[in-house]
Amino acid sequence: MGRDGKITIKDIALMAGVSKTTVSFFLNGKTDKMSPETEARIREMIEKTNYRPNIAARTLNQKKTKLIGVIIGDITNSFSSKIVKGIEDTARKHGFQTLIGNSSYDAEMEASYVNRMLTLGADGFIIQPTPGFYETSKILKREGKPFVYFDSKVYEDDAYWVKTDNYTATYRTMEKLMEKGYKIFLMIGADPSRLSTRIERSSGFTDCILENGYTYESLEIKDGEIDGEKVLDFVKSHMKANHPTLVYVPNCWALPEVYHALQPLKEKIPKELGIIGFDNVEWAIYSDPKLTTIVQPAYEEGQKAAEILIDQIEEKNSEKPHQTLKCSVNWLESTM
Repeated sequence: MGRDGKITIKDIALMAGVSKTTVSFFLNGKTDKMSPETEARIREMIEKTNYRPNIAARTLNQKKTKLIGVIIGDITNSFSSKIVKGIEDTARKHGFQTLIGNSSYDAEMEASYVNRMLTLGADGFIIQPTPGFYETSKILKREGKPFVYFDSKVYEDDAYWVKTDNYTATYRTMEKLMEKGYKIFLMIGADPSRLSTRIERSSGFTDCILENGYTYESLEIKDGEIDGEKVLDFVKSHMKANHPTLVYVPNCWALPEVYHALQPLKEKIPKELGIIGFDNVEWAIYSDPKLTTIVQPAYEEGQKAAEILIDQIEEKNSEKPHQTLKCSVNWLESTM
């Protein structure tokens, strides 16, 4: 082992009964002239010892790689794209490059990306955490790598994070909608308990409704699986004459599908039926009628996450570890 107690390439070679050059070839993917048995022995020793070669140290012999690992829960939506753009633009200004991974909110996939990015020598991480990120954070802490959460607040005392004011923005928006005359309130969204963002958005809705003397009903939908007929029946069953109904969709990925499901009620929007959701700005402004949305400052959130992380990597300690950015509301035709 090395002086710091870590497994070295020499240790792997000795345990596998091969030369250091052979192990180096394996690590660099040059296995075309290697026997399957040799490959298997080297792989077994690497997995057994949890060995992670630091590519930068091995090839460049420098302390920093100027690489940042970025792991997104769902990279397909516009919010995530803007976050990534904010991160990359800021990282580039500071001389850093980014490695991007999409976890699909799967904890195993998340941990897998972290391990692979550690192998590439990432100096730190920016992560949109899965519900099981606590286990992944143990890996980063063991490796001594700084990391910043974004979008979801993680309840760890030593965590660095940047997020938006989901709770406050939702609460204040619901108050405005009450002033506009809505009296029946419906929420259509995924299980709110899985992510802190969902908890904040659902709590901002329910707290405001109840504290102002109204009641609400909710329909839980599965991630990526929306039954349009069920959504339509749910809304129709709660609508009453002279009682304008408001449908709130807290999940940005669900808003287009819920809106599509409610098209048979299009003529009732916005006086009898209001619809509001999160983000989807590019799509919402071209829908008919145009959709009102609560908008997160995604690009700025990405910028700030990168600034906080780079501040840690460079040990300047000038950035606040916890930062909350304000959302805005893009009032359009789907609400009075």
